[in-house]
Amino acid sequence: MELARLHPTRRPTAGRVLAVLTALPAAAVAGWLLAGLPLLLLGVYRPLPAFLIGLPVVALLCWTVARHTGATTSSADPGAALGAVQATGRQVAGVVAVAVGSGVFNAVMHSEQLAVRRDPGTYAQYAIWLAEHGSLPIPSGAEAFGGPDPGLIFDSVGFYGVDGVVVPQFMPGAPMLFAVGEWLGGLLVTPAVLGALAVLAFAGLVARLAGASWATPAALAFAACMPVLYTSRTTFSEIPSMILLFGGLTLIHDALHRDPPPGHARAGGVQDGGSGQGPGRWRLSWARWLEMALAGLVFGLCVLVRVDGLRDVLPALAFAGLLIASGRLARSRARAARPPRGGGLLVGVVAGVGLGLLAAQLLARPYLEYLSRSVEPLLLICAAVLLLTLAGTVAAPLLARVPLPRRLPEAGAVLVVLVMAGLAVRPWLQTVHRDPATPEDWRTHTFIEQIQKANGLPMDGTRLYFENSLHWVTWYIGVPAVVLATLAAALLVRRLLTGGSPEWLLPLAVIGWTTVTTLLRPEITPDHPWAARRLVPIVLPGLILLAVRGAGWLRERGRGRRFERWIAPVCALLLLAPPIVTSIGTAFTPIERGEAAAVAALCARIPPDAAVLIMERVTADRFTQVVRGRCGVPVAKVRLATADTASQREVRRQIERVRAAGRTPVVLGAERGQVAPYGTPSQVMGLVTRQDERSLTERPNGTWSLRINVWMAVA
Repeated sequence: MELARLHPTRRPTAGRVLAVLTALPAAAVAGWLLAGLPLLLLGVYRPLPAFLIGLPVVALLCWTVARHTGATTSSADPGAALGAVQATGRQVAGVVAVAVGSGVFNAVMHSEQLAVRRDPGTYAQYAIWLAEHGSLPIPSGAEAFGGPDPGLIFDSVGFYGVDGVVVPQFMPGAPMLFAVGEWLGGLLVTPAVLGALAVLAFAGLVARLAGASWATPAALAFAACMPVLYTSRTTFSEIPSMILLFGGLTLIHDALHRDPPPGHARAGGVQDGGSGQGPGRWRLSWARWLEMALAGLVFGLCVLVRVDGLRDVLPALAFAGLLIASGRLARSRARAARPPRGGGLLVGVVAGVGLGLLAAQLLARPYLEYLSRSVEPLLLICAAVLLLTLAGTVAAPLLARVPLPRRLPEAGAVLVVLVMAGLAVRPWLQTVHRDPATPEDWRTHTFIEQIQKANGLPMDGTRLYFENSLHWVTWYIGVPAVVLATLAAALLVRRLLTGGSPEWLLPLAVIGWTTVTTLLRPEITPDHPWAARRLVPIVLPGLILLAVRGAGWLRERGRGRRFERWIAPVCALLLLAPPIVTSIGTAFTPIERGEAAAVAALCARIPPDAAVLIMERVTADRFTQVVRGRCGVPVAKVRLATADTASQREVRRQIERVRAAGRTPVVLGAERGQVAPYGTPSQVMGLVTRQDERSLTERPNGTWSLRINVWMAVA
């Protein structure tokens, strides 16, 4: 009924329901981020103001998207189907069932990564701090230890110490979303909810570009893929980023393909006669401009979630320039004055990216400085693309007269195949190394050697294994999917260069650019399933989307043949079987379970008036921010005298300073003997659980054991 009121000229069809359902996740996530970021910058990101402001903004964006999504002007118009989703009730039910099943399954199997061992713990503690305090940076609490002292360190893994305060490592977008789960009592299941929304967002783009008949099998292949399961069970940033990227592509697609056909009556009774100049036409053009700006804003906000999103938005900048140039040519021929929708896209994307960079500069500057080696070149590339876009727009009339080479479409298709073939044979042609140059590089070097030893491989910490990146993809979605995706990409490039399939131009550019650049330089510690997270935002869903388009092309070519009815089931089986088989080894084994209860027990044992001194490296890395954020107690690491522990003399000196400050000194360590000299030792955590496998050269198929011990002494 609501959909009928939004678009009263027609009843809500199954296709319109699917279109709206799959566009809303991106609108909801973007709306919350837009409302929450100013509150966080003001230091008042708390439940009451966040819900009072955030919910109306989310509702407004969702209403705006639902009001226009899937709407076409005339069912008799042969081009109308391009902007609409044609679906049956069964197909809608299939997509919803996959999304709900994904959310429920991952919520049941969620992990509990609260100790800061890798990024999920950092994101979880970041979200907990935002939920409890609503502001950044994090005070160090030095006054509880008698003030700053050279023997005390307040930063830890994932949290930088800067000018007497502590700054979380990552972009604030994902923690702002996870904080909502903390407010509602479900921080650890929030990733599963976002994972379900990601399935919907992905299925929506599939339905628009490959047909709704492929939406359910594609959504199932995506949801069953191990990296998607992995990032939907714990606090990663990849899933929220994927929602914004694929949702943004969906909204851009819808905004592009909603122009009314010639002669169709519009607002105020004005006929849309191509170059009509009436006020109704002008209002309609500006409405389309604003739609495109909103779509671009959603797409660009991925930078607020992951700074790597800078790379992903580059094709959208170039695409906006192409739209502006083509619109400029059309207006010069028709002598019509209409606001170019390409300008709306450009403004929206730049605004979204600008908000992300503003947040990075104000809230995550140390993280930005740490990534300067990769971020600064990306910023220069973005600036160059923007300048080339503007220059190309100005020179559009001249460029339009330049003839294209006759064989360019075929050359483009061949180039796609050659690039994928080159990535496939890369392990036999190249071995990627990196000599350590920074302390972080040395830590990665040591870590890789430890994994190599555990895997029974030759020890060489300079190995990065990036040459195997396309083989990583085949581990998770299978060789048939990669082959079908390559076939589809080659055919689409050929069609685009001959003027066909325009709706694929931006999605293919984003998927192709990000896939190739990611596979060339994944820039991540190469153990799996950890490294697989790099493939989640674009690479895996993009290749699955192309694969189902390739399967659809095979079905089209097989029409009228005896085996026609077997093509779709066989292709679906080839797409579904590899991810399901690969995921079985880990899908039913949640990792780090029991950590939430163990952390709660640890906090309960610490006196409320305590100031905690951690005198051992591993415990300090894992629990400094846990004690500060979850337990709400001041904490500091005593500067280490050896590689792993602090000297007794220094610990005793800091104990006296804590007493002088009027607080109870508490010492934490990993072993009984480490804390025994300072008081009666008691074990406050003795957790035995499971952790991720760390595989370098084979697909992961299980988990490893994990033991976490924490001992405490009240001095």
